[in-house]
Parts: sequence; C-alpha cells; structure tokens
Amino acid sequence: MAGRIPEQFIDELMARVDIVDIVDSYVPLRKGGRDYIACCPFHNEKTPSFTVSRDKQFFHCFGCGAHGTAIGFLMDYEHMEFVEAVHELASRLGIDVPVTGGVSVKQPHTQDIYQVLDQAAKFYRRQLKEHDQGQKVIDYLRQRGLNGDVAADYGLGFAPPGWDSITPALGAAYGQSLLDAGLLIEKPASGGGAGRRYDRFRDRVMFPIRDTRGRVIGFGGRVLGDDTPKYLNSPETAVFHKGRELYGLYEARKAMRKLDRLLVVEGYMDVIMLARHGIRYAVATLGTATTTEHLERMFRQVPEVVFCFDGDRAGREAAWRALENVLPVIGDGRQARFMFLPDGEDPDSLVQQENRDLFEQRIGNAVPLSTFFFDALSGRVDMQSIDGYVRLLELARPMLARMPRGVFRQEMIARLAERTRMSTQELLTELGETTSPARKRVKPPGSGNNRQPSLVRTAVTLLIHYPALAQQAGDVDVLHDLDRPGMGLLLKLLELLQQRPHLNGAALLEHWRGSEEGHYLHKLAAQELLLAGESEAEREFVAALDRMRGQARNQRLEVLHNKSAAAGGLTDDEKNELKQLHSESLGNI
Repeated sequence: MAGRIPEQFIDELMARVDIVDIVDSYVPLRKGGRDYIACCPFHNEKTPSFTVSRDKQFFHCFGCGAHGTAIGFLMDYEHMEFVEAVHELASRLGIDVPVTGGVSVKQPHTQDIYQVLDQAAKFYRRQLKEHDQGQKVIDYLRQRGLNGDVAADYGLGFAPPGWDSITPALGAAYGQSLLDAGLLIEKPASGGGAGRRYDRFRDRVMFPIRDTRGRVIGFGGRVLGDDTPKYLNSPETAVFHKGRELYGLYEARKAMRKLDRLLVVEGYMDVIMLARHGIRYAVATLGTATTTEHLERMFRQVPEVVFCFDGDRAGREAAWRALENVLPVIGDGRQARFMFLPDGEDPDSLVQQENRDLFEQRIGNAVPLSTFFFDALSGRVDMQSIDGYVRLLELARPMLARMPRGVFRQEMIARLAERTRMSTQELLTELGETTSPARKRVKPPGSGNNRQPSLVRTAVTLLIHYPALAQQAGDVDVLHDLDRPGMGLLLKLLELLQQRPHLNGAALLEHWRGSEEGHYLHKLAAQELLLAGESEAEREFVAALDRMRGQARNQRLEVLHNKSAAAGGLTDDEKNELKQLHSESLGNI
C-alpha cells in the first residue's frame, strides 16, 4: 500500500468512509432500489447507468465500465495520486495518516494549504471594501461593466500595494503554508541563511480560482494600470495544477442545475462579463493551452464544448492547437465546435455591444469540429489537383489515427473519402483498416457466453460481495493441493479475511490495488448477484467449497491409485490415507 501507509490504516479507512457521501459531494446521487444512481461523471449519457453501493462501498458504471472504491473515485475524478486520495479521505474523517518506518517522502500538508488559501481569499475580499485604495478597484470594475452581485459570486478581491500585507493579516504562524500555497515568494539570501519573503500579489484585482468542490486552490491577479505582467497566476502547488483546472467551472455548475455546454474563453474577465450578461457556462484555462485533461474534465460535465477564439491568424492557430488536443478525447456523444470573433473583439467587449441573445446566436452558429478540420486542411493544399488529394490524405491520416474508434471517427473517414474522391472502403484499406472498427462480432448462442462460472470464481465473487462468508469456510487445508485456476487467490482471500474479519469489500480491493489479481477482483465486484440475500449467498458459498473439497479428494484419490498401480506401491501411511478418502467419498454419496 504505497510502501509508507500501513495496510491496517487503509483497512480502517475503508471501514469508516462512506462512498455514497464521497461521491455525492461531487455528483448528486438519488436512491434507486438498494443502490444510488446518477448519470456517469466519466462519460456523457442521458439515462443514468452509474451506481454507487453503500453495501459494497463500490461504484460502477454499466455504460463505460468505470468502477472502484472511494479512493479510486478520487483518483479518477479529481486526478489525485493514491497517497493524496488517502489523505483527502482521512481529513474528511478527522484522522491522521500514519507512516511506517523507512525513508518517507514528505507529503504536502494540503489541508493547511486549503485553509490558508481560504483565509487569503477572505482577506482580499475585505481589502476591496476596507482598504483606502479599495474604492479605485470598485470604480475600475464598475467601469468595466461589472456589478456587485457578479463580483460577489466570483469572490473578487484586492491585493493591496506593498511587499508585506498577507503575512501580518493571516499571522506569522502561516508563513510556510503561505509559501507552499504560492502566496509568498522567497528570494534566496546572497550570503546564506534565510531568504527574504514578500507578497506575490501586490496592487491587483484578485480572482480566486476554485476547484469543483468550491475550495480556493489559487489566484489570478490583474494590474489596474499598465504594469506587467498584466495577469499573474498562482504557481503550481500541491493543490493547483494549471493543466487541469478551469476558471469558472465551479461557478457554472453552481449557477445552472444542468449544464448542456461549456464555452471556453481566454480570460477571467471574459468569464465574469459573460456571467454578468446571463451566460453562466463560460470557463477559462489558466494561462495555458487547452489540455486533454481540461477536455476530459469538461466532457465529464457536458456533451458539448465550444471554443471561442479571435478571428485573426493567431486565433485560428490557437484553435487548431485546441483541435489537436480534442481529437484523442472526442467520440460518440461528445461534440466540439469553434467560434471565431470579429477582429479586435473579445467576449468581454462583444457581449457588452450585443445582447445575450445575439451573442448566444453566435455560439449556436459555431463551426463543427469536422468542418473546421477539413476546411483548415483543405486550405493547405491544391484541391484542384490529384497531388492535392494525396497531400490531404497524408495530412489527415495521422490525425484520424489519434481519434478513438467509434461512429464519429467513421463519419470523419467517410468525409475524407468524399474530399479525396475515394470510396470509404478504399480509404479504410489505405488507413490499414479492412473492417469497421465500430462493429463488434457477436458470438452465436452456445459459443461460450453462457458458460457457468467455475466454483473458484463463484467463491471469490461471493467473498468480494460478502466478506463475512470467510468465517463459514471451515477447514480449507485440503484445497491447497487442488489444481484449479484462481485457487491461490481464493486461499489468500480466505486467509486474510480470517485474520482480519472486519474487512469489507472495498478494503479487499485496495489490498490488491495495482495488481493483476486486483483487476480481476474489480471485475467480479462490478457483477450483479442474482441472489435473495446473504443467507442464499452463504448457501452458495458453502456448497461451492464442499464441491471443491470433493474435487480435491478425487484428485488425491487419482494420485494414490496411480501410485498403487506403479512399481513400489503405496507406503503404509498412504494406504491409510487412501482408505480414509474412500470412506469420506462413500459418506458423501
């Protein structure tokens, strides 16, 4: 278990945490029979296929196959590392994470960082109201067209001028956390010793950046005059990663019960000004190009992403970079479009000239990905010549290869076939695909789909769903010699559960995290058991073990009979064993 956190602690954590509470804090759940359901946060769907089981402490999506424990959910949804997810769950329970002996890498005190960022956000908001220069900031925001309600929704504040404002306000005890949170800069001392620390943000309008849970994870600061840089962002920290986070996503989710699309714009003021005019679904990347992680996060929220760019050459080049990053994550049920603004305009200025309806009409007329893709590539070649068709194919081939297989990719290939005057089948052959990748071969009845699970698989599955059954296993020594696939895992499960009878299914899955056996156990945990309850499960489990014991006896009988017929025969002990096994076999008839 990561080599530093004791296994017993992970067991305790899995016993105390409630996955329903964890998932519900990110994805609103509703009761659906014994379990809780929602639309899956890991792919787009209209009908809920995402289930969370309080009994199993396990989530599973029947649509995309996503599954796991509370730790796994945080790792998949929030892109946390294993240790970070453990710390997050422990902090929610108010317990400390112990560390075993050996060399230990110091983990960032993320809770301290969250706390100091929250305090800093409150401090900046107070300065906007109380500082003697706060009024000039308010006047500036009003001049830009903002009102107090929107400023409050987005938590705008003011970092006062001066090199040392934040430390006295929050207290010297926060010094290291202020540095870890990126609120202070430490200048190395020239002659050794401690360096000088000073405020990173000075005389700037402050935009708090929140994660999907609403926690402040960083800041953006804008100068009021002509100083540079115009915008200054928090540096990368233990809680802030520019390549993942989107400014305004939390506020968009909070403002709109159901998001159908997200509009990606360039800056903080674009997001806020659009919100001021009633367009509450705009987000901005934080000084970086749109990454695949940004896109995966957005497509977990909405089926459609619209990119907004300037209409000049630089804007179209930026749009093409965005398209290149979209291709690996686009697919069935996901749509990307591109919106280009008039020269010299940005969303902030344009929405103030036009009303909301006209601006949203522009969004509705945004160019589909497929159109932008082929128009941009066609513009690079001479489409009046055969050489142009060949060149278009050469340009498109590596980009189509990056797309996930599915109907959308097939349509893109068909569109390319039209433009290059080839048949779709010829183009598929040219791309190295002789059949449609989206079509799956259906096995005929009786070809193996309906095969009954083995006794070992049945026993392991029941243990994952009902770990307490291990106490009903009885003597399993005879099973150690039974040669069956999975028998080693079954015996390990029984031994672990008999030593630690309090373990639940989630703890078992975490015990084998990252292993081939763990992957197998996750698949079994995702299965639905057609049983009336734990009493029927116990009967099935005991019956499976009894049959395996019978198989083990028969296997041993065969070995002894073969040895008896061979030269040398049986020893006295083996003769007694053979007699005992015959007696047991007769007793079971």
